[in-house]
Amino acid sequence: MSGYGTTAGDDPLQTAVWRLRSRGCWTDAAALLAPYATDPAAALERVGLLVERCLFTADGWADAEDALRTAEAVARDDEERGGAACERGRLAYAATILGVRDRADEARSALGRAAALLEPTSPRRPLLDFRRGLLAEHIADSPQAARAAYRRAHDGAGAQGDELLLSFTWHHQAGLALREGELAEARHGFSEALRIRVELGYLIGAAPALAALADCEPEPEAGRLRAEAGRLFRLLGGVPVWLAGKLATTVPPRPAKPSEPAA
Repeated sequence: MSGYGTTAGDDPLQTAVWRLRSRGCWTDAAALLAPYATDPAAALERVGLLVERCLFTADGWADAEDALRTAEAVARDDEERGGAACERGRLAYAATILGVRDRADEARSALGRAAALLEPTSPRRPLLDFRRGLLAEHIADSPQAARAAYRRAHDGAGAQGDELLLSFTWHHQAGLALREGELAEARHGFSEALRIRVELGYLIGAAPALAALADCEPEPEAGRLRAEAGRLFRLLGGVPVWLAGKLATTVPPRPAKPSEPAA
């Protein structure tokens, strides 16, 4: 399973990890990989799961930091070191965007290091481009730079057949379109993101896509979409936490965040 892939072939371990991850059971999924933590690929996959947990729950920071240090320690070449740097940038971005601690400089530095280490043809490049787009959009407030990064990530994900990453690039390009008042383009992008996540069974990503699509629709369709997003949100125990205020559920609202900081 890549950073945004689903199941690698018919590997029972990867299938189990994906099923747990897609339902928000990141700790359990990471535990399945713990026996292989000295293997660089498994170490990177494990830290990816735990950082995603931070992004969706605003919790588990110490576990993610420990896993990240392990991944950095066992990395053997520039490709693996670049992958670890990409995860460090993502963790620092998550802490910043969720208001835990301002680590924006660390995020920029780590993603810059990843860009220097990874070859232009690296399979990790699309994911790196996407994360640099997040930084440009949500921290640097540079939609033009974000759009260019998302497009590179989108093209790379398409070439690699990485459907889950495509769902994120569709979502964030749609978010920029909505920001500019391009409702038709935004509706198409959010619809594609939702379609892919439903087809993949990525349950934790369905509520954000539904809520975002609701912003493009008139009533009563918008209300129906938000109600469905709220149902999934409650089913998953209030995950992702940054949807709480937007969905106006019984969960105590948190400070307003971007429509989808997670990826």
